[in-house]
Amino acid sequence: MSTPTRTAPVTSPAAGRRAAVDLAAVREQWGDLLAAIEQPPAAEWPPRECAGFLDQLAAAQAADDPMPSEPTIGRMPLVLREHPAPLNLTALDAALSVERDLFDLADAVAEQVQRPAVDEDDRSNLARWNLPTSRDIGPAAVASAGSRAYGLHWAAVWLEGRALDEPHGDLFRPLPALLADHVAAVAGRARRTIERALNRDSRWSTLDHLCPWCRGPLTGVTQAGNVPAVLCARGERCPAPAVLDHRRRVWQGAELADLWAAMSAAKERARKSGSETTGGAPRTHGGDY
Repeated sequence: MSTPTRTAPVTSPAAGRRAAVDLAAVREQWGDLLAAIEQPPAAEWPPRECAGFLDQLAAAQAADDPMPSEPTIGRMPLVLREHPAPLNLTALDAALSVERDLFDLADAVAEQVQRPAVDEDDRSNLARWNLPTSRDIGPAAVASAGSRAYGLHWAAVWLEGRALDEPHGDLFRPLPALLADHVAAVAGRARRTIERALNRDSRWSTLDHLCPWCRGPLTGVTQAGNVPAVLCARGERCPAPAVLDHRRRVWQGAELADLWAAMSAAKERARKSGSETTGGAPRTHGGDY
């Protein structure tokens, strides 16, 4: 990956802030992306890859789940592992691409703005980004992953600190303006790659389920950088306890848990109604919830 040439250390605050926002979005969605690798792509909305905002429903089952064996944010894994049979190749390709780009970016930034280590204690400074090393000695080649061993999440945190020029004594120089623009460009590309893989890149989808309150059609909306939402176009005619926005009922963020609970309850009522009508054999209701 090509990197900008060295320039005078003139900071670029706007580029730094933009990079920090995109790197935070990468960190927040990284666990969802890794979880998506182990799940087949879903055609319905919201995709199973985007289920993070339904953690309120999943929390009730947390006590029955085994404790995770890897570092996590919430219930999501943070470490990209070997996947001999991944179910979602799009998510796997996205994870590999983003990890490679951010690791290479951290190496390039460290080479340009990080002071060389003066002793072993300085080398082990947790604020320092250690580059990977290798020795070409044939089959017994020895390699060190350096700070890459801590995973992409740490790389994003470290890059965010450099983008915002957070002070650490004399360990770092400010990012040159050209390098700051490069960091912002790579961070933005990484965020877009993840959001495309998770189907969060500005799309509208008609849900298969009807509104549990008014039987009107529901539309799922995902927009890059925003929380997914569901809309009921019947607006004021819909009695749902949801915000009325531009003549549409809107569920967003944690409110989606209430909508999904209502959908589940409507589905269960339809199932029981069908069972009572057919003497124990549920009828097919063709989206009757």
